[in-house]
Amino acid sequence: MIPLLAGPPGRLFSPARIVAMALRYFYLLRGSWPRIVELGYWPTMQMLIWGFMSQFLADHSEWFMRAGGILIGAVLLWDIMFRSNIGVTISFLEEMWSRNLGQLFASPLRPYEWAVSLLVISGIRTVIGVVPAALLAIPLYHYSIFDMGFALIAFFVNLLIFGSAVGLAVSGLILRFGLGAESLAWAAIFAVAPLSGIYYPIATLPDWLQPVALALPSAHVFEGMRAAAIDGVFLLDRFAWSVGLNVVFLAVGIGAFLFAFSLARRRGQLMQMGE
Repeated sequence: MIPLLAGPPGRLFSPARIVAMALRYFYLLRGSWPRIVELGYWPTMQMLIWGFMSQFLADHSEWFMRAGGILIGAVLLWDIMFRSNIGVTISFLEEMWSRNLGQLFASPLRPYEWAVSLLVISGIRTVIGVVPAALLAIPLYHYSIFDMGFALIAFFVNLLIFGSAVGLAVSGLILRFGLGAESLAWAAIFAVAPLSGIYYPIATLPDWLQPVALALPSAHVFEGMRAAAIDGVFLLDRFAWSVGLNVVFLAVGIGAFLFAFSLARRRGQLMQMGE
């Protein structure tokens, strides 16, 4: 066990323990080249496929000529949301697969510190996965998502938080129902994808479904992305809505995770979970 976990046991919140857990996951990642390659492989493949599709459409559509790179930008932002979700759930599932929950919480580690460390490693995994694909798009398609400047930072942080919040909620469900629910780690984020308006405006959805979509932070982010790509404007109202909704979703995600953990501990399930 990393020595930092043996810090002051009486402290209710220890940044050192959070750093220790984040380092644990980072060392696991750094020590496995297949894991690192896999992080960048899927975003790069998606960027290549949609990049060539974007070039084809640009040659046949005046709208796509005006909104050059909008599909590539949408794909890269979607991968941020997807990777942040998977970054939380995979790190969580690895503890369950190795039956390590009992040993982990024999240390002074608190469940909310574990939750924060999962958020930290999720951000690291997302950056490792998405940045190479974004850089590769520059020479291949002459499109740089970095040209968005501050808007890109706003989009990245909001999608990272939303994806991680979904990941924490799903991790709570897996704690509650066991590894039989692990497929939710991939399914849950795809369930909100059609409502997020990744490749099309929210106005495309049926009227009765649009309010549901606008209750998601991701819908406001992708609407803002299209405005930035097509009109070159940063919509402050979309940004404000995404931040406000993210506060709610993050609170719900952490709350669901901590509640499921507390329930599992009371029932003595922490030592029983695993493959």
